[in-house]
Amino acid sequence: MIRRLFVLAFTAASLALPLAARAADTIEVGGVKLDTTAQVGGAKLQLNGSGVRYKAIFKVYSAGLYLNAKATTPEQVLSNTGPRRMHIVMLREIDANELGKLFTKSMEQNASREEFSKIIPGVIKMGEIFAGRKKLAPGEYFSFDYVPSQGTSIVILGKPASEPIKEPEFYTALMKIWLGKVPADAQLKEALLGGGSKQNAPKDPFN
Repeated sequence: MIRRLFVLAFTAASLALPLAARAADTIEVGGVKLDTTAQVGGAKLQLNGSGVRYKAIFKVYSAGLYLNAKATTPEQVLSNTGPRRMHIVMLREIDANELGKLFTKSMEQNASREEFSKIIPGVIKMGEIFAGRKKLAPGEYFSFDYVPSQGTSIVILGKPASEPIKEPEFYTALMKIWLGKVPADAQLKEALLGGGSKQNAPKDPFN
């Protein structure tokens, strides 16, 4: 009888382990779950920081920045030469075309005229992709994935929306939307660099 109880207890504990592991592999940000790791270009990336983009008092989207090494400053993120991911999950419905225009405006604000001139083809391609979506609903998600020697892929609902944008300058300009001198949201900038609230900050996987 004792042996049988021991077997049952051991079996229950074994079944609970995968569930606990799965729970530990995600973090809740703005009411949605983000994975704490991501595979990009064959590399395993860690969630560097995450937070919510607010417009006035309204939540617009949750965002997570994935890197291969811990970064606490914009310079560290921008100088990283490995694969990277910026992942966004919508928290409210938004006109996708307008979102694309806002991204373009922010990229232009955070770049010199010379820098922006180098990425115009990529900016046009990004605008076309978002214009083609018409709208983004709550729960829908997309990522900007950068892979060295390949470029930037815009991945919507898990599927690449086009061929990669080759210019490495494009991803740098893209990251400045959130990490530049004129960020979309100053609090989100801090959160993506690991300085968010304890509730949203994942356990540091790089230590």
